[in-house]
Amino acid sequence: MQFGVTVLPDPPWQRLVELMQLAEQNGFDYGWTYDSHVLWQEPYPLLTLAAMNTERLHLGLNVTNPGTREPTVTASAFATLQDISNGRMIMGIGRGDSARRVIGQQPVKVAEFEAACRMMRDLMNGRPVEWNGTEIRLEWAQNGVEIPLYVAGYGPRVLEVAGRVADGVIIQLADPEIVEWIVGQVRRAASDAGRNPDELEVVACAPAHVSDDLADSCEQVRWFPAMVSNHVFDVISRHDPADLPPALTEYVSRMKRDSYDYAEHSRVGAKHGAQISDETCERFCILGPPDAHVEKLRRLEAAGVDQWNIYLMTQGQEETLEAYGRDIVPALRGQAGGD
Repeated sequence: MQFGVTVLPDPPWQRLVELMQLAEQNGFDYGWTYDSHVLWQEPYPLLTLAAMNTERLHLGLNVTNPGTREPTVTASAFATLQDISNGRMIMGIGRGDSARRVIGQQPVKVAEFEAACRMMRDLMNGRPVEWNGTEIRLEWAQNGVEIPLYVAGYGPRVLEVAGRVADGVIIQLADPEIVEWIVGQVRRAASDAGRNPDELEVVACAPAHVSDDLADSCEQVRWFPAMVSNHVFDVISRHDPADLPPALTEYVSRMKRDSYDYAEHSRVGAKHGAQISDETCERFCILGPPDAHVEKLRRLEAAGVDQWNIYLMTQGQEETLEAYGRDIVPALRGQAGGD
């Protein structure tokens, strides 16, 4: 299993770089950040700084979207960063949640999303594309190392897009039962499209808190299932809940969607998190002492996960990265602790 971390593009900008460096020192493979340009700072300069101040860490957006940013611009930006980072970029992309909603727009329609993903995957890797009826190519984008594109989603239609066009799928939760269902949906779509389903990478993302104090850990992460609920409400509005795993849909039946406040998006103590039970926190995140993290990560690995990506939006960020580097990453890689 590989390990990633997602850091908010919050001021001061130095903080993101410092945490990316610490992640690299503790054996992490990937460093991600959000792309929501109103709620947080612009991520591209921060990714540039991260690329120039790390050596091994792969870097990407978790996630961008083809609505707030014109897709050819995003493809060009990633191709440029691929050059700056010496081939370490990865694109995570979705239909758009916070970045779109806070400026009064809805997530991009699925058909438009798929077309943009197909085009961007080729264009940012230097291949010719047709866009808006025009042939274009980034002639200078010839790094020689492919930039992979991972699609984020929960619903069947977006998961089919991931299977048809993407190099991987991003799943924002750590419930092995739901992850297994999503992986099955993506791999089935890949097979139907004539692709090798085993070649698609699977990233699971959620907060992690290493502590014996379960009550405090739940308070650290209660915002996260509330954030996921926004996506689940969208999925339920377009699909029969009977076609979705109950573990994904049942908890939102006890929630009010209009209580979600984007001003507290991904923030510890967000008021909308009050609707979330401890049981849901434990299912959707990874909490407890190091042994509990190792046990759940092995279950996620059995469900098909290739990369575990920590949403580092809790207290004790340095301690989380160091605990993983000392106790958890070595255990999942069969190494002696500290070696």
